[in-house]
Amino acid sequence: MWDSGLVTSAETTYIEYDGSTLRSNTDYHWSVLSRGKAGEKSAESTFSTALLDPCDWQAVWVEPEQEPTAVERWSLFDWISGAIPEIEPEGRLQPVQLVRQTFQLAERPVRARLYSSARGVYTATVNGRESDDQVLAPGYDSYDHRISVQCADVTTFLRPGDNVIGLCLADGWWAGRFGITGSSAQFGDRTSATWQLHIEFADGEQLIVVSGADAVSCAGPWHYADLSIGECFDARALPRGWDQVGFDAEDWAPVRTEPVDAELLVPFIGEPIRRVALLEPVELKRRRPSWIVDFGQNFAGRIRLRMRGLSAGSRVTIEHTEILGADGEWFQNIVGANKDQTDVFISAGDETEEYEPSFTFHGFRYARITGIEDLNSDDVVGVALSSDLEQSGTFVCSDARLTKLHENVVWSQRSNFLSVPTDCPQREKVGWTGDIQVFAPAASNNANTVAFLRRWLANLRADQLPTGEVPITSPRSSFDIEAAEAGQGLSAIVSSAGWSDAIAFVPWAVYERSGDRRILEENYEAMIRWIEFQKRTAASELPVNLADRQISADRRARQSLLFNTGDQFGDWLAPSTLRTGPLHEAILVAPRLTSEIVAPMFQAQTLTLAAKAAAVLERSEDERRLRRRASEVRKAFAAEYLDSRGRLPHNLQGLYVLALAFDMVPTGMRSQTAAHLADLIKDNRYCLDTGFLSVPYLLEVLWNAGYPEVARRLLNQSESPSWLYQVDQGATTIWESWDAVSPDGTPNEKSLNHYAFGCVDDWLYRYVAGIRATAPGFRTALIAPDFESGVDWVRAHVGTPWGHLRVDWKKDGATAHVSVTAPHGTEVVLATAQGNITVQPGTSHHTISIPTATPTR
Repeated sequence: MWDSGLVTSAETTYIEYDGSTLRSNTDYHWSVLSRGKAGEKSAESTFSTALLDPCDWQAVWVEPEQEPTAVERWSLFDWISGAIPEIEPEGRLQPVQLVRQTFQLAERPVRARLYSSARGVYTATVNGRESDDQVLAPGYDSYDHRISVQCADVTTFLRPGDNVIGLCLADGWWAGRFGITGSSAQFGDRTSATWQLHIEFADGEQLIVVSGADAVSCAGPWHYADLSIGECFDARALPRGWDQVGFDAEDWAPVRTEPVDAELLVPFIGEPIRRVALLEPVELKRRRPSWIVDFGQNFAGRIRLRMRGLSAGSRVTIEHTEILGADGEWFQNIVGANKDQTDVFISAGDETEEYEPSFTFHGFRYARITGIEDLNSDDVVGVALSSDLEQSGTFVCSDARLTKLHENVVWSQRSNFLSVPTDCPQREKVGWTGDIQVFAPAASNNANTVAFLRRWLANLRADQLPTGEVPITSPRSSFDIEAAEAGQGLSAIVSSAGWSDAIAFVPWAVYERSGDRRILEENYEAMIRWIEFQKRTAASELPVNLADRQISADRRARQSLLFNTGDQFGDWLAPSTLRTGPLHEAILVAPRLTSEIVAPMFQAQTLTLAAKAAAVLERSEDERRLRRRASEVRKAFAAEYLDSRGRLPHNLQGLYVLALAFDMVPTGMRSQTAAHLADLIKDNRYCLDTGFLSVPYLLEVLWNAGYPEVARRLLNQSESPSWLYQVDQGATTIWESWDAVSPDGTPNEKSLNHYAFGCVDDWLYRYVAGIRATAPGFRTALIAPDFESGVDWVRAHVGTPWGHLRVDWKKDGATAHVSVTAPHGTEVVLATAQGNITVQPGTSHHTISIPTATPTR
């Protein structure tokens, strides 16, 4: 297919295939030989192609006989005001459907691949064996635009004679309840599946078994299964052997078929959701009539339960929560319609039974189990679910609290990198764009995020509006569209600064850490469309306070450059703004005070990132145009919002952080602006008061402005709001709100598993450990630890395209012993007070004087 020949180059990553056109559903073998200073090295492997052409798809949608999902719709205002009713799930949710198809083979095949997908979530079996180890397939997509197809190697499952394909089909994201309001049927109200089994025999003959009208269906043993409510499994109703040869399906119902729009089907990208960890209980307490299990870790997943001696029809109920009350008793911190997080198992009366939910997941640390008299710790296992990304980074240091902070970030990332980057695994399970915008750099230190975020960005591009607006959540459903059209205020927001700018910030963060320019190529046009929307809006609208005023031509010209109108979230959740009244009123304060100022700052930074992307993509004219526009926006912003002392209209830390981080402050007044920011922090007892969008930049802005001690005090602050306050309160993940637990241990009804404020983890890697990329993909890197960070030693590494870049350092009086492991293909330097030391590939050891020179930007 391809022989590259000998290529003399130092570029050995992201070499694109340049051979003959690859065929669908084909296995390929490749090998590579590398010649360099270390001699010759070779490697080889295989890969398989998916169904690459829509014409390859011959199957239809198979829809089991079913009642439609009940349509339950509420607004964001209903949720904020508490107007959503709590309704029992029994009787209003639909059962999981079983689908069965039989076919015959004359002989055993030599190769067989099952391609399948669903509108809903599904599991597939062949002759009673699960096709693979993924769960909640096909995952969460913007189904109106794209539906992922899975592929499984089932060669060894097939036999001569009769064979059976079986599917269990549940609501999932397609029809189930999720999002902040718990609304249902957001994409559709009936589930369906499609599949093709491609079979090859020893003589070269091929056979394709496709889904069709020969399939039959019946309601399964799950009375219902919902992502947020939970599931109810009745073991008595399990038709044993239903997906195997010889089962009598005579009374099963025929299915309805519907053509597949194969243009919507896309091969699944990256790693699917899997069981990534098993957690043993750290404590099992009897609270009659229940048991409370503590897994010692907040996570996304479910439990696996072994039961003995139950009588037929006995009900075992499993509730989930993230925290107990200050008194140690059960406390439900996630409340609202369809937030039950409760699973029910109904016993068949077997001597020993085991149950793990199949079509739901929860965010929890504690489980309350009711309906079992005798329970041992080894009868219960926590099953953590996540998209199965390679964990490529680690951070450990002498300060146990900072190490714990890092571990909490990793667990929040694992919990919320679940098919798409979500905001929380218990209350919403939604792909909020702002969350991943602030967290992408930190995430890319901990795991190989390239394929995962490429897939999500493909959904985001598919959801982009014809106007160029980038939605605040993706995947985006028809319900989201309807809710925005009918809503007011926050409910009506379609796009918002800092959220929509994810279309530029996330690809750039991935490119910086990976060096893979394809992420820029794929998203560049979408960036430009968002920029053009901002440009048109700026030219046609004025802020509310100026709309009815007579303003000068110069001011009108400046305002016509600034994207500063419309409903926005602003620097969301700035702590001081939340202390102004009841929650439903307080959350509106930051948007009201900060939106007009925050939006043009993100506008300018998006223009700058797009210009950088244009440079990488060798679009020189675009680069010049975008840089010129960014400069004009910054000048207009400074003239409109900065006074002669470098002050902004509102004394909120986050506004000053963003202004400095995004170069919105002219050079001559930056020192004044930074000094005022430092004073605001000192006046706030060295506690942060930064909101959602500004937190990622807080410490680095202070460092670069000459206030490293202020940055260090903020990092090590243990008074709320701060990162280590959470650690001291026993957090095992990152909280949504800094005050989710009061100092006396009293929890609030807030999520304890949001990764956004975990963006500080990037600081731990880049400043405390000192590992910084100075060229995309760590082609060059600087090792510059902060030896005055308050820790005595650090061990950390990050994954790069070239291999692991590792730093171990330890203080010893006035010196530091630094060990650096640099992979071949990188250029790494170690910063010292006397100058930079070039680090050779491999592991090298250095003893250097403390302090080192303060690293420059």
